[in-house]
Amino acid sequence: MPLCFDLDGTLGHFSSGFVLLREALGELWGHPPTAEELGRCGGSTDWEIVGELHRMRFDRDLEETAYAAYETACVGRFRAAFGPGGRQAVNYPGILEGMHRLAAWHPVWLVSGNAPDLLAFKADVLGIDPAIPRLGSVPRHDRAALLQRVLRDCPGPHLYVGDRPHDLAAAQAAGFPFLGVGDAVPGDHLSLPSDADADRVVEAVLAFMRPAETARA
Repeated sequence: MPLCFDLDGTLGHFSSGFVLLREALGELWGHPPTAEELGRCGGSTDWEIVGELHRMRFDRDLEETAYAAYETACVGRFRAAFGPGGRQAVNYPGILEGMHRLAAWHPVWLVSGNAPDLLAFKADVLGIDPAIPRLGSVPRHDRAALLQRVLRDCPGPHLYVGDRPHDLAAAQAAGFPFLGVGDAVPGDHLSLPSDADADRVVEAVLAFMRPAETARA
């Protein structure tokens, strides 16, 4: 019964991520997609977004080999931007520590819209324990399908912790509760500020788990 955490905007953030995505595609496609084209994309995972941009540019579906080439180019851009002497990623210490405390006694996963190798790079930069399993954006999966893949054959309670409306929508599609981080997701769900301390994070997650555990007893 894993607890699932998003990464970008939930555990920290990497500035200009979409700029680097566009630059990576420009490296592969000759010139980058425009900001306007990116704004027309409706998906929330790299597979969906790059696929939509690919259809706009080439009028055909994205192939797995082309997605792999994007992943390699994008990781290279992030390594160059956020490597030694480069930009600093911003982490949310209390959210990260709370996740690590929970992972010490309960299954926790990172489930992110980043391509897998990019997710691995970002997780390492933020200092996330490599023992926490990670699932990034794989072909033919939207965010809800990624969650369902992690949770297949697992009893509840489940929870997705995220920071954007698409995270809430994915949790709802997968059929389990949502805990927000920050103030970007409207609704009556519980949300924590990004500067919440670890005790508050753990208590918020336990508050979701207790009713479900009681119902199963």
